[in-house]
Amino acid sequence: MAAPLSADRLLAALRAEGVKVVEHDGWRTHNRNGHGAWGPVHGVMIHHTVSTGTTSSVRICNDGYSGLPGPLCHGVIAKDGTVHLLSAGRANHAGGGDPSVLQAVISETYGARPPVPREHQGSAGAVDGNARFYGFECINLGNGSDPWPAEQLDAIARVSAALCRAYGWGAKSVIGHSEWSDWKSDPAGPGMPGMPAVRERVQKRLGQDPAKPKPLAPKPAPPAYEPFPGAAFFKAHPNSPLVTAMGRRLVAEGCSRYRSGPGPRWTAADRQSYAAWQRKLGYSGTDADGWPGPASWRALRVPKTTR
Repeated sequence: MAAPLSADRLLAALRAEGVKVVEHDGWRTHNRNGHGAWGPVHGVMIHHTVSTGTTSSVRICNDGYSGLPGPLCHGVIAKDGTVHLLSAGRANHAGGGDPSVLQAVISETYGARPPVPREHQGSAGAVDGNARFYGFECINLGNGSDPWPAEQLDAIARVSAALCRAYGWGAKSVIGHSEWSDWKSDPAGPGMPGMPAVRERVQKRLGQDPAKPKPLAPKPAPPAYEPFPGAAFFKAHPNSPLVTAMGRRLVAEGCSRYRSGPGPRWTAADRQSYAAWQRKLGYSGTDADGWPGPASWRALRVPKTTR
């Protein structure tokens, strides 16, 4: 059963994938959870807004309209690739759809496209997509004349890959609204390569380190952040500038349990502070024991140090 991510874990997953995120007021608790199930989740659904302008599009998706209250998605993907987060719970974005498509997404056994949908909101055999999918609205009129910039397409791939990576899904867990419901056409328009091509982009990202685009130059630039040094590094109680850099990031994230410092020697205060960071990401129990792991370390983004 794929439980929904906490708001902190959703945010961390997006940032770890290099997504530029804007957190809108109240997004962590703005949802439709009292009006139907939220989870188990099985995939990501991509839409277009049929609107223009970032401010107005975000407002519509946040507030909804007569007959369809907001939020209308989990995030709005702007033309410049910025993702505006509006919800971490159930959102009115997918409506009813075809159960055969849901099963194909869960199994990830279909070819280039899932089965042709034959159900929609209100039809007898439809299933509730709002409970099963994360939804992202992309600002586009969908009228055949509104282009899809490269930055927006890159953000679609990054957002989708972030959630797939968090759950261990493949790219076939990402579908368009038109692949879910037989009366929808989104996403569409000039420059939108189609969902099979979108899934190819997502799969390529899943083969790369998150937050690092594929280098264009023959010699890649040094990474901006420290790679995970391995759990054994910390359990050996190191004395290293890396520990200081990590501690400073924990302080910046509001997870400090230090009485002084932080300093280069790994101490119980470092472990307690890191455990607070793990809990902030939504981990609990033995997953929040204070020993760094690759996913939480990646989300922390410790700057490069001289060692």
